[in-house]
Amino acid sequence: MVAGQQPFKCGVCKKSFIRSRNLKLHLCTRKGCQPFKNDVCKKSFKWSSPLKLHLCIHTGEQPYKCDVCKKSFKKSSHLNMHLRIHTGERPFKCDLCKKSFTQSSTLNLHLRAHNGERPFTCDVCKKSFKRSEHLKLHLHTHNGERLYKCDVCKKSFKRLANLKLHLRAHTGERPFTCDVCKKSFKRSDILKSHLSTHTGERPFSCDVCKKSFRQSSALKSHLRFHNGERPFTCDVCKKSFKLSGHLKSHLRIHTGERPFTCDVCKKSFRQSGDLKLHLRIHTGERPFTCDVCKKSFRQSSDLKSHLRTHTGERPYKCDVCKKSFRQSKTLKHHLRIHTGEWPFTCDVCKKSFKLSSTLKLHLHIHTEQLP
Repeated sequence: MVAGQQPFKCGVCKKSFIRSRNLKLHLCTRKGCQPFKNDVCKKSFKWSSPLKLHLCIHTGEQPYKCDVCKKSFKKSSHLNMHLRIHTGERPFKCDLCKKSFTQSSTLNLHLRAHNGERPFTCDVCKKSFKRSEHLKLHLHTHNGERLYKCDVCKKSFKRLANLKLHLRAHTGERPFTCDVCKKSFKRSDILKSHLSTHTGERPFSCDVCKKSFRQSSALKSHLRFHNGERPFTCDVCKKSFKLSGHLKSHLRIHTGERPFTCDVCKKSFRQSGDLKLHLRIHTGERPFTCDVCKKSFRQSSDLKSHLRTHTGERPYKCDVCKKSFRQSKTLKHHLRIHTGEWPFTCDVCKKSFKLSSTLKLHLHIHTEQLP
């Protein structure tokens, strides 16, 4: 054969080849045939190289090994990508913010933060997402599917990552440790937030009131107090909430669930915070102290209200008579004078009262009359 000669020609597109087998493969691509077949699963391929890679699934072979950490891979491209962990190389750079990435796919995802692109849309509620896996997780909210179950308590989760985090509640594992105070945490993001208690850093600031936060999630929640957004809605009574935790706690009103129990008196509560406050009745702890008169309180809100006795501040004003009050609940009680509302009714004699405490006192009349 003369050097450079390509004697084997395709009769359809006139493309020529040096070897007859190359022409044969070319014809297969035109006809859609896949001559390279896997004897195990019968899957077929147009080329031998994809078949070779596919066989690794059955054999478990990972021929490409990292010389640094000895981790192995099925593809050379995967090894090349992995090596950037050791070299620190980040060849894919964002032209807008100059942030760099190890993979082109990660850069493409990052660019959506700038252009606002959300190409993955839910067919049910039309909500859109930047990543396909986020859409996949979102779909569970419509079908209620929880694929990942805890073998210990049988609780189920929509995401494997959430199950892994949950299991640490049973194992007590806290793999993330603070180098400063040696305190350990179940999650890396909680450790990251904790570190700011040492540095004092609060990088996330509210554009409206300039209040700053340690976490972006805390800022996001805070912004709802400005824009009035309440994205979490109760399916039972349609009441909406700013925070998912508030909705979760509210749902226990409908279910009657009180999962937090006092070990001393066995009283149960809907929220862990309520149990924590209750325990101070038994321990006598009053951690909030007034700097002026040294009086101490169980709750920070009680101290805040008490301080107004020293400052004279009365921030809660009645729109009708302009009278002002130190506490919001006192204003709420006062407004009943104007509205005529008596919301607390005695089940025995049907007499009604403005305050729950007055109703409670009234009930003694009926109990004392019992034989």
